[in-house]
Amino acid sequence: MRALQVVDSGDLDEYPLSADDRLDSHYFIPWERRRWLNSDMRLRGTHECRSMFFDLINIAFDQAPAGTLPLDQELLAKMLFVDPGHFQQLCKLEYGPLHKWVPVRCGDEVRLSHPMVLRALRDAISRREDHRARSEAASNKKRLQRLRSFLTALNASLSGNDAAVLWIDGWLQKQGCEYRSSEWIERGLSAWMNHSMELNLRGRKSPG
Repeated sequence: MRALQVVDSGDLDEYPLSADDRLDSHYFIPWERRRWLNSDMRLRGTHECRSMFFDLINIAFDQAPAGTLPLDQELLAKMLFVDPGHFQQLCKLEYGPLHKWVPVRCGDEVRLSHPMVLRALRDAISRREDHRARSEAASNKKRLQRLRSFLTALNASLSGNDAAVLWIDGWLQKQGCEYRSSEWIERGLSAWMNHSMELNLRGRKSPG
């Protein structure tokens, strides 16, 4: 990437990730080895530029928003522990340390983004959300199974009523019940009975 030019931030793309999109629990970055081995940056860049390029990718993953870098080349040079003047000269090369890093808007700030880094981050966030969804589904299933087991001892016929189990589960969550003791489940069962009675009364009063 050649020396960056001053640009109007209004003409820049908005970076799709915010400072809240973090991957603090990830201690590794996905790396497309074959893509890198055959990339122009690796084949045409100098050893020094390639080294800095890779360092900047690692640095970007811990920035806010994740996957971006500051626009200030002097600050980037400090992050790389290199002479700012030398770094700026390297950035003027076609395959310099900032090859394919482009300015983007991050709220009120202008920062640098790289398409490969952004793609890797999106994939990682997507996998995290999928894992979270699976974990929540498994947790919900176990919670309902425990509730159904408790209800079996209190009212065996009711424990087989899926609508009742789901209603009581929702009622307990609304009460902010963190530990579902037998006393709390009895309260939920009583609330369900009252709810059912109200529904029956409404049904009887309805015309026709």
